[in-house]
Amino acid sequence: MFRRVKGLLVAAVVAAAGLSAAPASASTCRSIAVPGAEHQISACLDDLTTAGTVASGHTDVADWTGLNSAGAVNPSGVPGTQIDGYFPDTSTGDTNHGWNHDAQFVIRLPEHWNGGLVVAGSPGNRETYANDFTISDWVLAKGYAYAATDKGNTGTTFYLDGKRPGDAVAEWNDRVSQLAVAAKKVVKKRYGKAPKTTVVAGQSNGGYLVRWQLENRPDLWDGGVDWEGVLWTADGPNLMTFLPPALRAYPAGDTAGVTAAGFAPGSSFLWPFHYQIYWDLTQRIYREEFDPDFDGATQAGTPFCASGTPACDADYDYASRPRSVHKAVEKVSLTGKIKRPLITVHGTLDTLLPISQDSDVYATMVGDQHRGGLFRYYRVEGGNHVDVLYPTAPDQLRPLLPCFRSAFTALEKWIGNGTQPPASSTLPRPATGDLENTCSLGATQ
Repeated sequence: MFRRVKGLLVAAVVAAAGLSAAPASASTCRSIAVPGAEHQISACLDDLTTAGTVASGHTDVADWTGLNSAGAVNPSGVPGTQIDGYFPDTSTGDTNHGWNHDAQFVIRLPEHWNGGLVVAGSPGNRETYANDFTISDWVLAKGYAYAATDKGNTGTTFYLDGKRPGDAVAEWNDRVSQLAVAAKKVVKKRYGKAPKTTVVAGQSNGGYLVRWQLENRPDLWDGGVDWEGVLWTADGPNLMTFLPPALRAYPAGDTAGVTAAGFAPGSSFLWPFHYQIYWDLTQRIYREEFDPDFDGATQAGTPFCASGTPACDADYDYASRPRSVHKAVEKVSLTGKIKRPLITVHGTLDTLLPISQDSDVYATMVGDQHRGGLFRYYRVEGGNHVDVLYPTAPDQLRPLLPCFRSAFTALEKWIGNGTQPPASSTLPRPATGDLENTCSLGATQ
């Protein structure tokens, strides 16, 4: 990554920063102040996609490694301006640029603009560039301006941010809204008019942000695409209701116990990986965020503790925890009351966020709020939480990235000319074809 250039807004970052950033043109590539930013730097790039930014240093591969399958094909060759910076914040988890400052953002402005803006929050606890391969490359090639945020806190100790339980996650929503407001103004300065279409998009935690934004800040958006968003509800289900029983059952060889927790029976070949990499860590750090008193002074519990040991997260019982814990979750909870068009895609073999405990439930919530006319939901047979696992079981899994892109295209038509997307459905896994780059949602209505 390039080094910090303090107080300097430049058309091309100086050679000392180790970049090759040729200006696109003197008239179109210029520094634009980001409203509210505490610090920013600008660069004119020959290519804003990862095909160019990996070489020039304007992305961080570690941010997005592991989210896509190896055979995913991306566009390239999109010249324009990139602005990196941060908003005022007190936490320091984001290490990109050596800034050690959270609330970092990136804004990319292509030379050839289609009139739209896409805004994304990072999945998991990743940093600013986490969506560069999966979202940024593709929408930039379509002509959209693009903006992304690290959500205001990063890393596996994100729960240290905030004064009260739940504050760190609540900040994520504020940071997406903050960036959307600022990015719209930057777009207007750059192109002479405000975006005619603004879309919020994201995966996992980023998908949660899409849902929250369309429920709570409809003034900012025309629609959104939610890729397997996390579901938070005060009374459950949520991460802390289905992960503990899985953590108890899996080490004991209790297959029925894992499926009873909500995980698909056909996903058992994925359980060893997810137990080791995701289930334990995810339960501990999110439980610490919302219920730090469960393990006293210990931070985020004891890794891979055996059921029956004191304060073991495998024995965590969300339903019996104090009302204050449920209130902490409530302040970030979803309701299903979306106010702009939303398309959700979720894999039937998701082994971190089991579909039966997540998007199936959210779809019901949307229906209960009588918002079904604004919603499409595609259950992707064979889809898992991260596409990187596809090569390990290509006869059973299916990457979700192409389905996300098909959903995005369907949303464009929906909010652009009123063309209704295909009806919500379960998309069967094709027996043949390029599953890493193609996905049909069905016939449009």
